Amino acid sequence: MTLQKGPDYFIEAAKKVLDIDPNVKFVVAGTGDMLPQLIERAASLGIGNKVIFPGFVDREQGDRLYRMADVFVMPSVSEPFGIVPLEAMYQGTPTIISKQSGVSEVLRHALKVDFWDINDLANKIIAALSYSTLHHELKQHGTYEVQGFNWDRVASEVEGLYHELGGNP
Repeated sequence: MTLQKGPDYFIEAAKKVLDIDPNVKFVVAGTGDMLPQLIERAASLGIGNKVIFPGFVDREQGDRLYRMADVFVMPSVSEPFGIVPLEAMYQGTPTIISKQSGVSEVLRHALKVDFWDINDLANKIIAALSYSTLHHELKQHGTYEVQGFNWDRVASEVEGLYHELGGNP
C-alpha cells in the first residue's frame, strides 16, 4: 500500500461502486505506509464493513484470492510493468488496470482506466460485475492471453529487435 500503487483511488472508486451496489465486498491485500490511512478513509466513507484488509498475502493465498474474486483491479499511478494482473488473469479473474502501468501496453483482454479517473474505474468495476457477457469474455480471453506469455519467447523477440536495429550480441 504505497502511493505508487494508487490504493487511495481504489478506495474512492469502491465508495462509488457501493453507492450503486451495496452487496459488493472489496479485498485490499498488502502492506505499506498507506495502510492506516486507507483503513481510516474506508471507515470515514462509511464502507469499512465492505473493505477487507488482510495485510500481506503469499503466492498461494494470492492465487486463492484471485480465484474467489469476481474482478481484480490494479489502479497503479506508476508501474514499470506489473506482474500481478498477469497472475490474476492466469487464475481466470477479469482484470482492470491503469493505463499508466507498463503491462497495459501488452494486455488486450483487460479493461483499462486512467488511475485518477475514479468514476471510470467505478463504472468498469460495475460493468465487469454486472454484465455476464463482458465478465465471461474478460475471464475466457484473459486467461487464454496470459497462457501465451512465455519469458523465453519475450527474450527471443527482444533479441530479434536488437538484431533488427543493428546491434551485435
